[in-house]
Amino acid sequence: MTTTIAISNQKGGVAKTTTCLSLGACLSEMGKIVMLVDMDPQANLTLSLGLKPKEMRCTVGDALLGNNSLIGVSRESPVYGLDIVPANQGLVILDRVLYGRPGYQFRLKNGLDDVDEGFYDYVLIDCPPSLGTLTLNALTAADLLIIPIQTEYYAAHTLLYFIRLVQRVREKTNPRLKYRVLVTMYDRRNKIYRIILNQLQRGLSKALFETIIEVDTKLRESPVFGQPITLYAPKTRGARQYRALAQELINHE
Repeated sequence: MTTTIAISNQKGGVAKTTTCLSLGACLSEMGKIVMLVDMDPQANLTLSLGLKPKEMRCTVGDALLGNNSLIGVSRESPVYGLDIVPANQGLVILDRVLYGRPGYQFRLKNGLDDVDEGFYDYVLIDCPPSLGTLTLNALTAADLLIIPIQTEYYAAHTLLYFIRLVQRVREKTNPRLKYRVLVTMYDRRNKIYRIILNQLQRGLSKALFETIIEVDTKLRESPVFGQPITLYAPKTRGARQYRALAQELINHE
């Protein structure tokens, strides 16, 4: 059975794409077959695997329009068992074109339903930092929403927004959607970070991942070389923590 996970946050710079790439690579390292879907017009996930968005003849946009299948536009990555459905800036236009069409929220879900059941163990969707047609498609298709947040003052406001969003999606398009919160870019030397982390741990209970992703410069470097952290720097703290996250995810299921 395939588990579909959307990774989203309205706030940029919270390691959303890094989490999608690193978690996918760690799951593949554990023997899982994974599809990454880049739904962000910035195409950072596509870039992170060494692909050039401007040179992509077929992208996730073709699948959303029904011109091709997700399998048809997917590409193999340098990681065994890890495929990617790439994106480019054409998604900006597509976001507007799809809006209002009958069943526009279900385009991605329908595409995933056409993939043979069990072909992939996991589908991870990297969402744009905004609530539009593309993000709504991802949440409608997902079994789980992972919300990466930093332990900063505005994190609680972002989280409240997304909890309300999950409730609306459950009511309208996807009653099975669950959510979990992942603390990223954590700096244990920062007193405010420690205080807010403690508040999150007390307030969120089971919704918060036990695994915490700390600041690691290697995580920022790896996309420059078109590799996930498991290939670029497999023995670093970032690699260990994302492996722990992958294991926690598998255990939770």
